[in-house]
Amino acid sequence: MDILNGFIVGIQVAFQPTNLFFCFIGCITGTLVGVLPGLGPTAVISLLLPMTFHLNPISGVIMLAGIYYGAMYGGSTTSILVNIPGEAASVVTCLDGYKMALKGRAGPALGMSAIGSFIAGTVGVILLMVMSPPLAELALKFGPPEYFSLMILGLTLLAFLSSSSISRSMTMAGAGLFLGTVGLDNLTGLPRFTFDLSTLTDGIDLVPVVMGLFGVSEVLSNLEQHIATREILKTKIKNLFPSKKDWLKVKWTLVRGTLIGFFLGILPGGGAIIASFASYAVEKRCSKEPETFGTGAIEGVAGPEAANNAAASGAFIPMLTLGIPANAVMAVLLGALIIHGVQPGPFLIKERPDLFWGVITSMYVGNVMLLFLNLPLIGLWVRALRVPYGILFPLILLFCLIGSFSLKNNIWDMFTMIIFGIVGYLFRKYKYDTPSLVLAFVLGPMMEASLRRSLLLSNGNPFVFFQRPISVVFLVAAVVLVLSSVLPGLRKKRETIVVETDD
Repeated sequence: MDILNGFIVGIQVAFQPTNLFFCFIGCITGTLVGVLPGLGPTAVISLLLPMTFHLNPISGVIMLAGIYYGAMYGGSTTSILVNIPGEAASVVTCLDGYKMALKGRAGPALGMSAIGSFIAGTVGVILLMVMSPPLAELALKFGPPEYFSLMILGLTLLAFLSSSSISRSMTMAGAGLFLGTVGLDNLTGLPRFTFDLSTLTDGIDLVPVVMGLFGVSEVLSNLEQHIATREILKTKIKNLFPSKKDWLKVKWTLVRGTLIGFFLGILPGGGAIIASFASYAVEKRCSKEPETFGTGAIEGVAGPEAANNAAASGAFIPMLTLGIPANAVMAVLLGALIIHGVQPGPFLIKERPDLFWGVITSMYVGNVMLLFLNLPLIGLWVRALRVPYGILFPLILLFCLIGSFSLKNNIWDMFTMIIFGIVGYLFRKYKYDTPSLVLAFVLGPMMEASLRRSLLLSNGNPFVFFQRPISVVFLVAAVVLVLSSVLPGLRKKRETIVVETDD
């Protein structure tokens, strides 16, 4: 199926009334998630995941995807008006967006954020549509050894780009791989690490794990902090549409931000946060007036906002075409598809063109919805900022408990969620990388299956991974990443020992 025919199929699917409704629900929920500080798309998608089990897979994924890229839009509102990032990817927008608001230019800042996000999101979806089919065709040449090596590279790259140290990220990835082995062995049918508990026979479910790690731990982390009353900038918001001078300043900023965001979004562990920082750094370096950055430069709003929205589109490429999630949100979406009986990967386009093209086309529709949700309804989102955390947090915990129990009507899932909530809180407190654990937990069973199939096909020969060129490239790249992180630390330690010896 070529791109044009696929797009036609996508239009037919995306414009079905049910799918339009859930696209709207996803976009408005995502915007609200972005506006309210303390929440994030991963936590909210985890909360709403059980609800999608009563929907068809297409409507469910359309809604969850809308939450993800909708949060990228909404996060800029609090960054500009309150100087608090509503979503982690909007941290950089605070630097110049709030300064613009203090100068009485909150309107152009909000307008540039919304329109720039729309442009970048639309271009990102076009690139997603163009690049996905060729990548899926390439992936059809992959066998079990290539898939195993690719997953090794993905986990290594995630650890390499993580905010915490690579040793901590790899430790978390190892913990996720271990959790993925709990339950019955797929080949032998024998129980593993179940400790004779019948509830662990089917393994540990993804939903209570992610709801605990992201939803409950988010609440616990925020309760620990002293949360003062959020002071919303008291200024009249006018002139939402940026001036001609503003557009001349940002025309190339939007192009660079979109491309940087999209391609960094494809990388495992890259994502919107790194993309927004990278875009800001590039714009400051390219600017003829770098000293204006941090004082209210509109380029400092346009670049990061374009980057984080384009990154949200790029993240769908490896998940849909390779079955490899680029970040924690994509890992949850991957788990949702698997629960629905849909296996993302190179065969998805041929086996489920309605889902593949329907989700992509709905992202066009969602971008248009978000443009009209963000600009005219800014007053509504400002009011949403006044929701007291004393009301918000108990509701989040209630939804977490209901969602985890409704999965199988099993009280053990509620205990699992609570346990992982406490564990997730401790991970946050001691700076351990939770997304690495989630991605490894989702990828673990697939990695194990690819490893064992490879060894079965090669009669137990472990060198099968080094006899296939694509597999060798992935493994070498993973080794280079690890060495590039470990060697500088070892060299520094050695120099310190030599200096102490000389003294």
